[in-house]
Amino acid sequence: MNRSSPSPADLPARSLRAVWHPCTQMKRHEGAPPLEIVRGEGVWLIDAQGRRILDAVSSWWVNLFGHNQPQIKAAITAQMDRIEHVMLAGLTHAPVVELSERLHARTGLGHAHYGSDGASATEIALKMSAHYWRNHGQPQKNRFIGLAGGYHGETVGALAVTDVPLFRQSYAPLVRVAATVPVPDLRRKPAHRSEADWVAHCASALERHLQQHACRTAALIVEPLVQCAAGFVFYPPAYLARVRELCTQYEVHLVADEIAVGMGRSGSLLACEQASVRPDFLCLSKGLTGGYLPLSVVLTTDMVYAAFYDDDVARGFLHSHSYTGNPLACSAALATLDLLDEARLAANRDLAARLDALFAPLHAHPRLTHARHLGLIWAWDVADAPADFARCFAAEALARGALLRPIGSTLYFMPPYVIDEAAAVHLRDAALGALDTVLTETRTPTPNHPRDGAAATPQASLP
Repeated sequence: MNRSSPSPADLPARSLRAVWHPCTQMKRHEGAPPLEIVRGEGVWLIDAQGRRILDAVSSWWVNLFGHNQPQIKAAITAQMDRIEHVMLAGLTHAPVVELSERLHARTGLGHAHYGSDGASATEIALKMSAHYWRNHGQPQKNRFIGLAGGYHGETVGALAVTDVPLFRQSYAPLVRVAATVPVPDLRRKPAHRSEADWVAHCASALERHLQQHACRTAALIVEPLVQCAAGFVFYPPAYLARVRELCTQYEVHLVADEIAVGMGRSGSLLACEQASVRPDFLCLSKGLTGGYLPLSVVLTTDMVYAAFYDDDVARGFLHSHSYTGNPLACSAALATLDLLDEARLAANRDLAARLDALFAPLHAHPRLTHARHLGLIWAWDVADAPADFARCFAAEALARGALLRPIGSTLYFMPPYVIDEAAAVHLRDAALGALDTVLTETRTPTPNHPRDGAAATPQASLP
């Protein structure tokens, strides 16, 4: 049967009829169809009208080295000529072995177990921790702790340790909610406390919890140094170091969710390195493949691995999915590691310093508070922001050629590592222009989405 090709001009409308877009109240798209992107070049996205839009959020924090990156593309293409996929149960292939070896060499953790996305990695780590204690004859150690405001994904297990009520409340009957302890958010530090005292104060809450509940607790999960989806909560490395000490003392696993802040985003390959901390489980995803293909990995210790090594199948870790360790995704990750060597990490730190100087007008803006910066992450809070700030700001920034999606009243930049100073100036000026427009215009209050307030972008604001 012959099928006529639908008109490309209808793509946004067709998308609304056929696609359930993520993290979006679809009704908001009634007057604001999604923007059609047809191409990418470095830090730029190109829409169907040929407009260039700076991808200042790295396409949800995944793109490290820009769109259309030649080395990563070449690695995927070469692998396609060999084998596109093969099941990893009972079989193996070169890309997954090499990737696992190289991750072990660079992190000190091994025995890589692969998933497809960040939430999958969280599920793997939590299940593996509880199963470890079961295999050690302590099945009662099956509870978890998270930090206040933590975000670790939206599958049912990950929601248990995600402290964002809007994501969790609709699924409350399905979720076994973890305990939460305070995080030493530097914005909340009382004036009379030093940073060290604030860290000790928050860590003492964790210690009190562990004193009472360690016998039933399998693991504590943290986002090291920056809780991104919480509105970019920054906390000192000293807190992470103290957390490691307490988990060791009370025999509770430490799970480091470096899905967003790993792979060089914080200035070091892993944010944990800045606190000289080695977790028991390390979760990576997002930038692991440079933003090209879905892949996540959980790395752990020899001690954890040994607890599952047995003749009894039931003592093994039987978690799986069909595309575990996909060769194409592993090849993309290997190419990403090639690019993310020590020289690149040093260059990123130099780039971050130059960009921070260029962003000085944002630091000094009278309506932007709590300017904070780590590696290639910047964030500011908007004082007295209107209720619909995030959506309105995103639309105004897009009209100025920048993809920016504030979280509530927090503005942030998380650009690809290949942004240059000219693009950074464009980004700064677009953000300042959008900010001044939104803050001086009267808006009808609209509830913000706590994770991503720009779920719909009004087309009327586009040039």
